[in-house]
Parts: sequence; C-alpha cells; structure tokens
Amino acid sequence: MRMLVTGAAGFIGSQFVRTVFSESPSDNVTVLDALTYAGNPENLKELEKNPRYRFVEGSIGDAALIEKIIVDDKIEGVVNFAAESHVDRSLAGGAVVFARTNFEGTVTLLEACKKLKVKRFLQVSTDEVYGSIDGKGFFAETSPLHPNNPYSAAKAAADLMVQTYVHSFGLDAVITRSTNNYGPRQYPEKFIPVCVSNALANKSCPVYGDGKQVRDWLHVEDNCRGILLALQKGRAGEVYNLGGMNERTNIEVVQKILGILGKHDYLIEYVTDRPGHDRRYAVSILKASKELGWEPGVDFEWGLRNTVNWYQVNEDWIASSRLRK
Repeated sequence: MRMLVTGAAGFIGSQFVRTVFSESPSDNVTVLDALTYAGNPENLKELEKNPRYRFVEGSIGDAALIEKIIVDDKIEGVVNFAAESHVDRSLAGGAVVFARTNFEGTVTLLEACKKLKVKRFLQVSTDEVYGSIDGKGFFAETSPLHPNNPYSAAKAAADLMVQTYVHSFGLDAVITRSTNNYGPRQYPEKFIPVCVSNALANKSCPVYGDGKQVRDWLHVEDNCRGILLALQKGRAGEVYNLGGMNERTNIEVVQKILGILGKHDYLIEYVTDRPGHDRRYAVSILKASKELGWEPGVDFEWGLRNTVNWYQVNEDWIASSRLRK
C-alpha cells in the first residue's frame, strides 16, 4: 500500500511508521505533519534516507495540499493520527483549536479521500469518546458515546463523521479506539513522561485529586500493531477497541515509576483535580481479537521499566521537546 500518515511526527504516529516498515516492508509512507508543539522531527530522523519514506510539512486543514499529495504519491490509504490530544490544553481555553484540528481537519481529509477515490481511510481515535465507566464493566464498540471534555468531544464528532462518509458516500473507512498509550517519545506534558522527568530532576510529581482514577495502559507498539491490522483487515464502517488489559490507578503508576528510579514517595504532590475528570476508562478487546487476530503483547511491568529507562538515557530529547510549545 502507498499510504499517507498524518500527524506522524508525534508519539504514536512515528511509532506506527516504524511498525509499517518492520511489519509490512513493501509499503510506502508519506508523512504529513504540521510540526506543532507535539510533532518532533527527531522522532522520524532514522527514516530520512529510506526510499519508501517522504515527509511533507503541512496541515490536515489544507485541502489543496492533501489532494496534491494523494495525486502525486498515488496514495491508496490514509491513516489519520493528526490531533490536538492533551485534555488539559482543551480545558484551558483550547476548545476552538481542538475542534478545528480534530473535527474540521478530519472532514477535510475525508472529502479529499472521497473526491480522489482513496481505497481506505483509518481514523485513530480514543477510548475517551465513551466517557467514564463505573464498576468492573467494559465499553464495547457499540456503547454510546459520552465525551466529557473538549478533546474527547472533538474526537467523537470526528468518529461520527467518518461513519457518515461510510454510509452516505461509500467510503471504505475504519476506526480504532485505544486506551492510554505509553512508551518512548511521548510528549513530556503527558502523565508518565511528566512523572519520569520531574522525578529525575527531584521535582514533585503532580497527581490530580486522590490519584485513584483508573486507566488501562497500552504500550504504543501494541497499539500500532493493532492499527496496522485494522488497516489491513478491518471491515469497512467498523470500530475496533484496542486495550492493554492493564488497569492501574494513577497513584499506582506514579509509585511504580518512583520505585524504578529509586526515588521516595515524598515527591508525590496531590493537586486540585481537573474539571470533569473521568474516573475510569476500560474497553473490551474481544472484537479486535476475533476479527483482527490482535491482542496486546507487552507486559506492563516490563514496558513501564523500559519506558522509564528510555527517558533516563534520552534527557536531551525531553529538553528539545519541551522547547516545542
């Protein structure tokens, strides 16, 4: 496949490109990224000389540019990672920007794919579109959408538009919704990188509220394998949940990180909870397992230790990323 991957200078997108080149060696990839704060060219530097790779700087809101790329590079599939993704930014006055990128940008991509008859479109989404779930249950792909912040609301709206293009225009499109990702190269304003980098500097590790919010942690490599399988095997119009089956409270994760680094719990600082903070996310992966043959493979204890170690030896990467605001 000749594919266009948007937002691939970021954390998950850059790992997806590496996964494509290792798992599907005949594919060609064109990356489109606006290189805003979370897009770091260093994430893709190792691929610059690969003849099957091309990078274009630009926005998914630029219809003319997208159409030119699709025509010039004979694009057959589009994978959309491009998004504003940090909930705190969406709450701190960023709702308009999130709607513009996450919703309007997705519509621009869909229009180009419809117009130029791109064979397949994959929308990378999030479990946050379902909202919070109580008890021990799990969201299925058919669960109602109930986003509780501007970020997840914009992603939910984009998901609905993708499904509209499938049913109204016959576009071959699929959606993946993953749980919280972790791993190397995650932008340092996110929960795990913040804790690691702060602890390395003997600074406090902020924890919202009581720290008992539950998240299901999925290693980025597992997520990208699932996305590639959904691109290759997923049924048009379908949604596939990708979860790590590793539920942990936020405070547990912080304590594990401090333990790996040999730091004391006194670095933990409880801070005022953010507005509308969802208590628990959890999704069923039965559909992805049955239809795609996918399951998470990275053990959380190993994956977290490996991630912490990566940040320890790549403090220059953390510093350079923090300059991209």
